[in-house]
Amino acid sequence: MSVLRPLDKQPGLNTATILLVGTEDALLQQLADSMLKEDCASELKVHLARSLPLPSNVNRPRIDLIVFVVNLHSKYSLRNVEESLRHVDATFFLGKVGFLATGAGRESHCSIHRNTVVRLAHTYRSPLLFCDLEVEGFRATVAQRLVRMLQICAGHVPGVSALNLLSLLRSSENPALEDL
Repeated sequence: MSVLRPLDKQPGLNTATILLVGTEDALLQQLADSMLKEDCASELKVHLARSLPLPSNVNRPRIDLIVFVVNLHSKYSLRNVEESLRHVDATFFLGKVGFLATGAGRESHCSIHRNTVVRLAHTYRSPLLFCDLEVEGFRATVAQRLVRMLQICAGHVPGVSALNLLSLLRSSENPALEDL
């Protein structure tokens, strides 16, 4: 079993690499395309994976940010993310992992409760974004946020580190940790 570690590879010069992990291939590809359209001073690389671990024989760059995408309409999606998390080194959770819950716009059709994903993100002390990736406007907005998060995680934003990321993304609308 290979564990994904943040410092396995040397950083590329002015390069920022994100790994999107999720079962929704088409939505992940659309999100990746939206991210690549964003204006970014760094060379942006987006890799997609259905699950972890990644194949060990693949030559890949250093990964600066991993985003686990959970479709709230699919229990399989949640199970896949939970299984994949076991293949991530603990040091990645120092600001280099995030969660994205999609399908929140149609809450009546959800098979996973929002609080389940909130608890998952809280357990791993990682930021959580909610978005309906099927809606282009929302997808573009979340792509913009992910590119900004990626730039921070890659060390391309002076004065801000990946460790600051969680506190920067906390908002007053999120439930207090003791309420969970």
